[in-house]
Amino acid sequence: MARLAAGLLALTALVAAGRPPWPTGLPVPTRPAGEPAMPPAIEQARVELGRRLFYDADLSRDGTMACATCHEQKRAFADGNRTHPGVTGEPGRRNVPGLANVRWIAPLTFADPAQATLEAQVAVPVFGTHPVEMGMKGLEGEIAVRLGRDDCYVRQFRSAFPDDGGRIDPANVARAVAAFERTLVSFGSAFDRGALSPDARKGRAVFARACAGCHVGPLFTDRGYHRLDPVDPAAPDQGLFEATGRAEDHARFRTPSLRNVLLTGPWWHDGSAGTIEEAIRRHRRPATSEDMAVLVAFLRALSDPEFTTRADLAMPDKACGRAL
Repeated sequence: MARLAAGLLALTALVAAGRPPWPTGLPVPTRPAGEPAMPPAIEQARVELGRRLFYDADLSRDGTMACATCHEQKRAFADGNRTHPGVTGEPGRRNVPGLANVRWIAPLTFADPAQATLEAQVAVPVFGTHPVEMGMKGLEGEIAVRLGRDDCYVRQFRSAFPDDGGRIDPANVARAVAAFERTLVSFGSAFDRGALSPDARKGRAVFARACAGCHVGPLFTDRGYHRLDPVDPAAPDQGLFEATGRAEDHARFRTPSLRNVLLTGPWWHDGSAGTIEEAIRRHRRPATSEDMAVLVAFLRALSDPEFTTRADLAMPDKACGRAL
């Protein structure tokens, strides 16, 4: 917790000094709409609470699945499987994305433009039914019962949400988890440090020529929706069409960020690309074997080893001064 507090204070100081620890071209993160500025101690308490909740399987129907079940730090908060089944065993529909820099990425999911805030998105895995993930729909009140049995959680909610007496409910759970997710900042790669290998430098040139039209800017995404696979009316996932109902949106999915991309496979919206080379080839851009090798070297240089090992992002081992 001391490291987390120091990190938040250092971040605040850098932003105030006009030297934010993220690349030029990204806006200074703002507070969620309607959320007033808060003292650093409350913000710290909210992030600490959100971190604990992110790793707590009590947010699932049978106590077997936490946010971190599908978002593993060692995989840049992705999953490593094509899709992940929920608590009922229902198969997942889409590949689990990494969470690096989600505070800047909206819309947040592959094919639903309505998912524009981290607070609202928390409800998708916890209460969603298409597919069932954590399975808490209809059990919203159970969250307060479960967490309220833990006197440490009661104290943490009071510290994080003093204005409403520390109310334990889905809304405050979502606000806390979102506060933690906003600390998942990843700009420590070889690319960011200007330490590209010779092959990665060659790959950067290939990338600029063949990939940067959609994978653009500091986050390597235009946040737009594009169609890379042929339209198949029988496909189980129709992409953006499912949200808009417009024929032109069949098989369109949002461009993912490429930060830590070598750590977040398998790839594609359904995890069907088992290697990064296969994912590249499915873009149907001509590439020689040499182009492919150096392009992969460049993508590898977007990995941030510190992000996958930072102690302040890992499962907490203490809360309220005692071991968990």
